[in-house]
Amino acid sequence: MTKKVYNVLILCTGNSARSIMAEALINMMGDGRFQAFSAGSHPTGTVNPFAVERAASIHYPTEQLRSKSWDEFAAPDAPQMDFIITVCDDAAGEVCPVWPGKPITAHWGFEDPSLVEGSDEDKRLAFDKTFRQMMNRVRLFVSLPFNILDHTAIKQELSKIGSTHAAQ
Repeated sequence: MTKKVYNVLILCTGNSARSIMAEALINMMGDGRFQAFSAGSHPTGTVNPFAVERAASIHYPTEQLRSKSWDEFAAPDAPQMDFIITVCDDAAGEVCPVWPGKPITAHWGFEDPSLVEGSDEDKRLAFDKTFRQMMNRVRLFVSLPFNILDHTAIKQELSKIGSTHAAQ
């Protein structure tokens, strides 16, 4: 019997840092059970180099990372999503496209490490902090027993994960 692979779309406004790192984490930590994608409502068109560093640190193939519009995932030929997770407050408040299949949605807010000013070391520390927080939430997400939870229970668990104070 083939195990279901869950499609997850991570949304952020610019799709340059937080959503990119979450995509990498879910794909790596999901152990083949998840296919994560990321997109933005107003993509910057570039991926933040510190986000690329974090993705590379977990051996994620960074050459496939790109900043893209969420419109790609609302097209008729796009993969049908099981989950839509916003990782920035701006994207959470925007009117999203109608996603086919009625995916479960959740908001997991994270501070934007790309707003940190200062030295590269200061920026790297901010990205490390956000990445660790994401890793904790993704670990909880990928360990949920989806096969025994109903739609409502999964939605509640995703919301709980989003409100979990991620360890520093």
